[in-house]
Amino acid sequence: MTQKQKARQPSSKTLPKASTGIQGLDEITGGGLPNGRPTLVSGGAGSGKTLFGLEFLVRGATQYNEPGVFMSFEETIPDLTQNAASLGFDLDRLVAEKKLFLDHVHISRSEIAETGEYDLDGLFIRIADAVQRVGARRIVLDTIEALFGEMPNPGILRAEIRRLFDWLKQKKLTTVITAERDRPDKLTRHGIEEFVSDCVIVLDHRIREEISTRRLRVVKYRGSTHGTNEYPFLIDEHGISVLPISSLGLDHAASAIRVSTGIDRLDGMMGGKGFYQGSSILLSGTSGTGKTSVAAHFVDAACRRGERCLYFAFEESPRQVVRNMRSIGIDLEPWVRKGLLQFHAARPTYGGIEEVLLVTHKHISSFQPSIVVVDPITNLLMVSTLNEVRSMLTRLVDFLKTKEITAIFTSLTAAGGSLEASEADVSSLMDTWLLLKAIEVGGERNRALYVLKSRGMEHSNQIREFVLTNDGLRMLDVYLGPEGVLTGSARVSQEMREKAVVTFRQQEQETRRRELERKRQIFEARMTMLRAEFEVEEETIQQSISESKLLAEEVLQDRGQMVRSREADTSAYKKVGGTPAARKR
Repeated sequence: MTQKQKARQPSSKTLPKASTGIQGLDEITGGGLPNGRPTLVSGGAGSGKTLFGLEFLVRGATQYNEPGVFMSFEETIPDLTQNAASLGFDLDRLVAEKKLFLDHVHISRSEIAETGEYDLDGLFIRIADAVQRVGARRIVLDTIEALFGEMPNPGILRAEIRRLFDWLKQKKLTTVITAERDRPDKLTRHGIEEFVSDCVIVLDHRIREEISTRRLRVVKYRGSTHGTNEYPFLIDEHGISVLPISSLGLDHAASAIRVSTGIDRLDGMMGGKGFYQGSSILLSGTSGTGKTSVAAHFVDAACRRGERCLYFAFEESPRQVVRNMRSIGIDLEPWVRKGLLQFHAARPTYGGIEEVLLVTHKHISSFQPSIVVVDPITNLLMVSTLNEVRSMLTRLVDFLKTKEITAIFTSLTAAGGSLEASEADVSSLMDTWLLLKAIEVGGERNRALYVLKSRGMEHSNQIREFVLTNDGLRMLDVYLGPEGVLTGSARVSQEMREKAVVTFRQQEQETRRRELERKRQIFEARMTMLRAEFEVEEETIQQSISESKLLAEEVLQDRGQMVRSREADTSAYKKVGGTPAARKR
């Protein structure tokens, strides 16, 4: 067993608790209501006290095999059964299966009157009989004011209330007692019950700016730690749902897997890989900057990978979103038909901030998506305060992270305000923040995008212009001019000027190349002429040399012949005894 598992095991000294089965309440109370002890549930008219008690019994009977008794002092059994059916609780079936016993005790001045020493022995007998019939371990008394409303003596009242609570403790019944709250400074009408209860829960139903909201608070819990904040809760067709912010820790997993944004160059701005799986991404910008278009690219890419996507739209209907995205070449309709994409579109004003959070939780839990888009979160400010919206989004972000769901939140930035600030003040909760902005240059508005932050990954620091085309969002190359980043017509004009300069330089180089070629040809022609002259002169010289050589050879031959002639004459003279000269004499 790991140390973490050991830490999670309850100590033997921990107060035994009975799980309520009410979504979120067990997390706030650390496991449920005190087992075998009374809990006081206080609230005004319509706050949900009776429903709280009914759900406590129904969940106990159906989920924890703990039968229960509901003793009503106001509503009749037929009315109670019919009212509970609207919330999905089949009380008749549970009664038939002996998992639940319903009893209506009619209280009137003639039946309970202060005559001498007042006691509740008759009520105890009736409760004991009901408990025995179904083997009950849980009981709800609704409401205590109807039981003690006829007692003007506060001393007797306090003694009888304490006696009732002590008797329930002795029977080891986990009890919920409802009480009416008619003044904000008092938890109950008598102001006594909360002091003798081991656990006190207050339900509040308030109207603010024409929006109905409900709150739950655990005022005290003897022998146990518990959440002390006010928690929003909702009542719908499935009963009560409490939305605790403190119940979610920061121990969720952190995936190293990256998922594509659906836009290649945007992936490139984040190390070429896109977002981290399970991260939260904020797309903020003024109206018309393309936030929904970027989100649609991400959804389309996820559906192409076979992942489920859930799209919460607070401004547009699903058909309108699908139609508008077709104008930039993104067709989401096939993914809807295949069941990979599901829309939920509604104005936040339909039920308040808590209703929005509950609906998102339910749809996420039932659809099990990999991607969630909330577009836009700033619409939530229409139904609640900034602090409540931030609280709601904190709970939603934590919930999505525990499910390892990648989430995209779009946020509308007011024109003229600071762009590097989100209206809902949730930028610190986000892992990646993309800012889309409109740049006005030369009488034009052009769209640009840059990454304000992206935790745990390298990312670009450049402002990138993008355009919405028939083939989707296309990011353009970064173009820097003398005065910074150029967009739109200014970028086109600068490109044309630079292109003209390049063309002129190319033409100038071509002219110089042709001049060089002409000079080369002249040089080669001159070289050819000089070579021809050289060859003629060389031929003349060679001929002269040949003639001189022949002449020299003839001279040499003549001289040799003369020498030979002289030698012949000399030889002949010697034979006759003289020299040629002498003979002449």
